[in-house]
Amino acid sequence: MTADTVPDTEYRGLVGLLPAAARPYALLGRFDRPIGWWLLFWPGAWAIALSGQMRERWDMLLWFLLGSVAMRAAGCVYNDIVDRDLDRKVARTASRPLASGAVSLKAAWAWLLALCAVGLIVLVQLRPAAVIVALASLALVAAYPFMKRITWWPQAWLGLVFSWAAPVGWVEMDVATLTPMFLLYGGCIFWVIGYDTIYALQDVEDDALVGVRSSARAMGRHVKPGVALCYLLALGLWGGAIWAMRPDMLALVALLPMAGHLLWQVATLNAADGTNPLARFRSNRNAGLLMFAACAVVGLSL
Repeated sequence: MTADTVPDTEYRGLVGLLPAAARPYALLGRFDRPIGWWLLFWPGAWAIALSGQMRERWDMLLWFLLGSVAMRAAGCVYNDIVDRDLDRKVARTASRPLASGAVSLKAAWAWLLALCAVGLIVLVQLRPAAVIVALASLALVAAYPFMKRITWWPQAWLGLVFSWAAPVGWVEMDVATLTPMFLLYGGCIFWVIGYDTIYALQDVEDDALVGVRSSARAMGRHVKPGVALCYLLALGLWGGAIWAMRPDMLALVALLPMAGHLLWQVATLNAADGTNPLARFRSNRNAGLLMFAACAVVGLSL
């Protein structure tokens, strides 16, 4: 299998224009799949917007975006280093640069350090309290690749990791109350569990063969109501976060577009269709934009 035939790649885009020697490193960092850094970025952007300080601190959105691109890539490199033997056994991942031998293990570690250096540049833009919160995520990130070996719910652990930008953004904005932060973060965790369960549907058969656990396998034929429950919990917690900032029923109306989008995802999800789960998963980039708009409307009205 070649890189441009992997179902969830966008290899024919900008990555395809890179010199041949650079492409395996771009693929190792998943630069061919920008959906990943969008999903990492959105919770932090939501926190900044909901804090009411987005107008004054708009530059933080750009720093968080850069940090999301770099650290998502670093996380993928680390994940592939840990999972290189498993990846060789799964059809969708067998062509990854480390699993296929296109990048050596030593070169992968060097690439990981370079990406972390970019993350460090972003880190020093934050105030000390936010730096501490950001660094606290490293243990969660380091443990994530092993979760699929010891729990049926690695997606829950991914939720802890991929939602971490929310508390970092909130602490950076130095908001007096922490209640909205915890509610926003909790909602993000359930959102991640939902969309990553959808993503995991692509690998159910291969995962069963090699013994990899996932929420998609755990939910089995109940995957649609399971994802719906995750999304419902996410919306409830996000509604609580908005209410904590502005206790007004009108403010909750801002959540309706996001709720409608998540309902569409569940209603149209078809686990038996090979391309449907990937399309629904990718649509969460647009879902993130809808939630950002909701947080911005509420935040700017404070």
